[in-house]
Amino acid sequence: MLPLSFCFVPVNRILLTLLVLMVCLILHSKLFRASHRPKHTGSFTEIKRDPGHEPDIALEKPSNIIPVVICASEERIGGTMATINSIHSNTDASVLFYIVTLREAVKLTRQYIEKTKLKGIKYKILEFNPMVLKGKVKPDSSRPDLLHPLNFVRFYLPMLDINHKRIIYLDDDVIVQGDIQELYRTKLAPGHAAAFATDCDLPSTHEVVRSVGMQPVSQTTYMGFLDYRKQVVRDLGINPSDCSFNPGVFVADMAEWKKQKITKQLEKWMQENFKENLYSSAMAGGVATPPMLIVFHDKYTTIDPLWHVRHLGWSPDARYSETFLQEAHLLHWNGRFKPWDYPCVHLDLWEKWFIPDPNGRFSLIRPK
Repeated sequence: MLPLSFCFVPVNRILLTLLVLMVCLILHSKLFRASHRPKHTGSFTEIKRDPGHEPDIALEKPSNIIPVVICASEERIGGTMATINSIHSNTDASVLFYIVTLREAVKLTRQYIEKTKLKGIKYKILEFNPMVLKGKVKPDSSRPDLLHPLNFVRFYLPMLDINHKRIIYLDDDVIVQGDIQELYRTKLAPGHAAAFATDCDLPSTHEVVRSVGMQPVSQTTYMGFLDYRKQVVRDLGINPSDCSFNPGVFVADMAEWKKQKITKQLEKWMQENFKENLYSSAMAGGVATPPMLIVFHDKYTTIDPLWHVRHLGWSPDARYSETFLQEAHLLHWNGRFKPWDYPCVHLDLWEKWFIPDPNGRFSLIRPK
């Protein structure tokens, strides 16, 4: 008869083998679930930054970061980089740039940053899926540039999933001469999801409008953006002489934006225009401005007018006084005449922040 201790040896080995098999099965199950986890299917897909940037942001509290959302289209990317450079150079604050672009421009955007003086900025690149606009935007041959998918990114801010209480949104034809912290600290009134600059705020704006042969009422009021011949527009009850605002620069309260379902409201008016043509890009603000004007009518806080001095791109001839421009905290070349093209006014104020494209694909158009 075998000793009792000898009988337990194979049993112990069997138990040990089973234990090892169980551990292997558990590990395999976890790895399988991780590899088959559903991918993000929203309108934005985050493109991870280079590892060298991650520690800076990870060590900071979200409350210490100023998030700035700006778009980078392939054909206007030099404008985006000039805007970023002007912001970064004029503040000591910790700015985190959320750069939104289309898939084909992701690599170009990263290279523009990493191969230039901007490589020290904190940033994330986000990819916008233009399919979210299907059935909401009609082609329009008069101003095709205003129908670029990135013009509508401002409608979908909650889908960025950036986890900040408030953000700053800027167009790519902007130069910031002041400290961006001042704009970020704009105090929004209770219940307001955003702060804009009203088009009636600066007498200088009216002078510029008149100098290019336009009536201020057509460019600074709702009459210049909505087609009041349409019953749907009249039913809004908005006085056509009410002051409009420019949505190329604004501060947004993300909690209020989500609470009020601003994105859903904006999409509704995009779809209404798709069906009835309530406004068109032949009018003052294209098709991206009118939905904002409707949804935020009488529901926004006004920002300091010096934080949005605009219409620099309306005419190649109309100019602001140099003294006034030096006092301005933010300059906006909204209009057809962009500072990277020619002709355009006040080019020196933009070119001082321009960074040449290291890939040579974006270049300035200047007279020979």
